[in-house]
Amino acid sequence: MNLNKVHNVYFVGIGGIGMSALARYFVANGKLVAGYDKTPSEITDSLVALGVGVHFEDAVKNIPLPFLDAENTLVVYTPAIPQGHLEFEYFKANHFKILKRSQILGLITENTFCLAVAGTHGKTTTSSILGHLLNECDVPMTAFLGGICENYNSNLIINGTEVSVVEADEFDRSFLTLSPNLACITSMDADHLDVYGDASELIKSFEDFSKKIKPNGKLFVRNGLPIQGITYGIEDDSDYSVQNIKIENGAYVFDVKTPKTVLENLQFNLPGRHNLSNALIALAMAVEYGCPHLQLAKALASFKGVKRRFSYQIKTDDFVFIDDYAHHPEEINAVHQAVREMYPNKKVMAIFQPHLFSRTRDFIDDFAKSLSKFDEVLLLDIYPARELPMEGVTSSWLLSKIENENKQLVNKTELLKKIHESSATVVLTIGAGDIGEEVKDIKKEFTREN
Repeated sequence: MNLNKVHNVYFVGIGGIGMSALARYFVANGKLVAGYDKTPSEITDSLVALGVGVHFEDAVKNIPLPFLDAENTLVVYTPAIPQGHLEFEYFKANHFKILKRSQILGLITENTFCLAVAGTHGKTTTSSILGHLLNECDVPMTAFLGGICENYNSNLIINGTEVSVVEADEFDRSFLTLSPNLACITSMDADHLDVYGDASELIKSFEDFSKKIKPNGKLFVRNGLPIQGITYGIEDDSDYSVQNIKIENGAYVFDVKTPKTVLENLQFNLPGRHNLSNALIALAMAVEYGCPHLQLAKALASFKGVKRRFSYQIKTDDFVFIDDYAHHPEEINAVHQAVREMYPNKKVMAIFQPHLFSRTRDFIDDFAKSLSKFDEVLLLDIYPARELPMEGVTSSWLLSKIENENKQLVNKTELLKKIHESSATVVLTIGAGDIGEEVKDIKKEFTREN
């Protein structure tokens, strides 16, 4: 399909983070764009500000007239839309061109030099760093991000269309639509078992992804993963390796050994070894692409992070409040490591909202173990997202398994009171559900106090 010949693009589920990045891309390319979403949000507000028509009631009468022309309209949908969605059913019945978000990304990557970031954790941060590095090195590229990059306050970085940076998402195997020139795999921990059944199927899909790389392309893998490629790691014998790590003023200063040389005294401002690993692989891919080392060093030091990825909301000597999207036990472990490295002697409270009944069930013991490491734990009810409740799978069950004296199940309405009652001076909100909506209130309350 030739995207150049499409005039109108209609999105069913336009408010999703990946969908809205595509919507912005098509606006930047001069297309007429509109769409439906379930609820208004900051993302839909920012699309409306760009001139995109967005409505929130699922009804065919709400589809703007130009988008009822099946000849000139492409419909993009998210797998998260429910069965029997009226607008979606209308488009199907009237033989519109309908593609999933991942298929559109596949089309874009076929016709560009593509750098793809795969892995069960770290995709958004890594692709944001990579997009920023290439942008700062004046590469004519578009980066589609699964989060809001703080440097651009956007989930799209656009400086041209010859090169694309994309997240290769393993959920529902959608990354198998991509054709990358350079790709990396950051991690292959069991996740999305509601789709895959068991971990061996997930590993097989990563192997399939590694075969999607274009001829003469390159695959980078984190050292220790069971797939062949150019390796990267921290303080080890990988092809690309971080060495001589120091922490200065809350930032990492380190060297990177590449296959050809050593880059000295690089600086990176995001806390946590997992973020250092993300920075390393983004740097390695940019080096292999051909970016100049001096420009890369400067670009790396200027990267500000991604919203909801270890995002500092309050950072004073007396009180620190951090918000993070972690929703898998390994990600919670990474947040814990980062916070202990930065604040070794402080009392840390974690407020966690589990995401999905199936994920809670599949990893209940691992969740309990990772949450037990904090000094205090407040647990919210499970955020269902696309799922119906499962018998016996509750936050109370998870709470019973957490080995920590200071733990309790709380309601969102009690959060401010509970934080006030605690002696913790570092507070974390963690989860991929709507816990992010509570962040503004917590920030406002405790900014006033500090």
